Amino acid sequence: CEAHRESPTIRRSTVTMSLSATTRRVVNRVAHRNIDWSSPIFKGNAELAASVNQFRSWVASSEAMAEKYSAPPAPIDFAAAKAAVKDKALVEALEKMYASGNPPAETHAWSAEDKADKAHQIEEAKVRQEFLADVVAETEKEIAFMKATRTTRDTDASDLKEAYPDLAEEIENEIENREWFKDTVAK
Repeated sequence: CEAHRESPTIRRSTVTMSLSATTRRVVNRVAHRNIDWSSPIFKGNAELAASVNQFRSWVASSEAMAEKYSAPPAPIDFAAAKAAVKDKALVEALEKMYASGNPPAETHAWSAEDKADKAHQIEEAKVRQEFLADVVAETEKEIAFMKATRTTRDTDASDLKEAYPDLAEEIENEIENREWFKDTVAK
């Protein structure tokens, strides 16, 4: 049992687990530093807030499990089991099986289909983000224009024609066509 625990494979896996735990801690610190979970963007929409909370709880659960299982399990105390169990042969058989067993490490591979789906979702999100950035830029230009052309007591008809040429053209057409009451409620 002692010889099995000291094998190069076990030492290598311990080093790997130690490195992966360190990597997780570094990524965890960086992720917490870059994401402001209290940002209003995460609270503006009830559905989004629920999804964010669900994701955060999943991350916390996975981090807790990763920390719990980051170290190899403690060795089994077969001597204590022999003292507590009446059937010593059963305990010896289990000890022999434990000492000779070398199960392969379980690894998880991200399926190509799921990876492609997530990449597609990320690309769609980038396109939506670019679109929304364009909408925000256009809206800011419109707001700046509206502030610049705000009507005051000093505004006259020529200022309005200059600020809103499409409305000025429509008004001129209505006058030419003698459509005096076109836009009134009572006809």
